Amino acid sequence: MTSYAVFLRGINVGGINIKMADLKAALKEYPFSDVKTLLASGNVVLQSEISAKDVKAQFEKCLRETFGYDAWVVVLTASRVAELVAACPYPADDRSTHSYITLASDTSLLDELFAAGEALGGVEQVRLGPEASAWLAPAGGTLESPFSKLSSKPRYKASTTTRNLRTLIKVRDAAAAL
Repeated sequence: MTSYAVFLRGINVGGINIKMADLKAALKEYPFSDVKTLLASGNVVLQSEISAKDVKAQFEKCLRETFGYDAWVVVLTASRVAELVAACPYPADDRSTHSYITLASDTSLLDELFAAGEALGGVEQVRLGPEASAWLAPAGGTLESPFSKLSSKPRYKASTTTRNLRTLIKVRDAAAAL
């Protein structure tokens, strides 16, 4: 049995509202156990005997069939989430900046996004691995930051999602407790 973290893209924003209790109930019909939702922003930890690729496919199927939501998720093993949190060089709590990690299911699009961030200039970012990069945004200005605007473009919607480092720490801890 493997512990996984599943990160949903774009729920509870832009008119797509899914209650976490409803999501958890819907997932009971799928090959998952010990399902826990965290926060309302689409973070789930669970256990399964199937591969990460199959967890992704089954999870997206559940979202489409149950909620009518053309869903995209990024699935990582719990151990990989812990490695990414440990590799992030930025602080989890800082008054002047917020630390984010962008996760991707398509590493070529993350490569492209990372290169575009470099070309923007003024973006402090570091690649944590093939599926993740970390970046900083000024406190209170995340949504207005050039990199945030870049990463929210439709081109990246199906393969990337971004979480605050504090959220990833909570996901890491919940997955470790499974």
